[in-house]
Amino acid sequence: MRAARTSKEMSSPDSWSELPWGEYHRAALEEHLQPWWPKLFGFHLLKIGTLSAEIDTENCAISHQVNVGLEGEKLQVLADPYQLPFSGKSVDACLLSHTLAYADNPHRMLREVDRVLIDDGWLILSSFNPVSLLGLGKLVPGLRKRQPYCSRMFTQMRLMDWLSLLNFEVMHQARFQVLPWCKLGGKVISTHLPALGCMSLIVARKRTLPLTPTALKVSARNPSLSRAVGATKSYRNRP
Repeated sequence: MRAARTSKEMSSPDSWSELPWGEYHRAALEEHLQPWWPKLFGFHLLKIGTLSAEIDTENCAISHQVNVGLEGEKLQVLADPYQLPFSGKSVDACLLSHTLAYADNPHRMLREVDRVLIDDGWLILSSFNPVSLLGLGKLVPGLRKRQPYCSRMFTQMRLMDWLSLLNFEVMHQARFQVLPWCKLGGKVISTHLPALGCMSLIVARKRTLPLTPTALKVSARNPSLSRAVGATKSYRNRP
C-alpha cells in the first residue's frame, strides 16, 4: 500500500466548475447528503476547503456554518486545515468534501479534525473512488496531470481504516455516479453497480468509548463473583 503522505504539491480547484463534470458531481453529492442534514444538531459546522464551501447545507439543523481554507472567495476564515484556529472539542460537525483528495498529509488533517470535534461529533467525507472510470483515467499518461485525475483517490476501505484508528464509527457509506459525464450518473447502472461509482461518501461519528472493547476492559466491567461466593461458604462452615 502506498504511503498516505506525499511530497507532491497538491493544487485544489477553487470551484466544482473547474472540474470536468464537476457540477454533476456536486449535485449528486448534495442529493445524497440531504437525508443527513436534519440529523445533525449543535452550534457549529465547519466546511473545510473550497469545494466544501460550495456544498448546499441550507437544510442542516446547525445554523452557524463557517467556511475554512487557505484561500478562496467563499471562505470566511482563512486558515491552514492542518492548524485550525479553534479550540479542542468546540465543533459539532465537519464537512470535508474532496478535501483529502488534495491533501499532502491526510492523516494529519484527520487528526486535526478529530481534535476540534466534540464527543459524538459528526464527520462527513467525500472523495473520488479509484475503482471507477475516473480511477482508470489515472492510468493514462496524458491524463495524469489533469483534473480530476491528478487528485489523490483513496478506497473507501482505506478511509474507514483511518477513521477506525481515531475511534470514529461509520454511520453511512455510499458510492454513486458511475458514469461521470452523465447528469444523473447513469441511474440504472448506478443502481445495480454502485461499487463502481466515481463518487464516494462516508458519514461518521466521533466516539468516546472504544468500539471494540478489549478483554481486559470487559473483565474489569464484569468482576468475577467466585471469591465472594467462596468466602460466604467458608464463613457458613465455620464451627
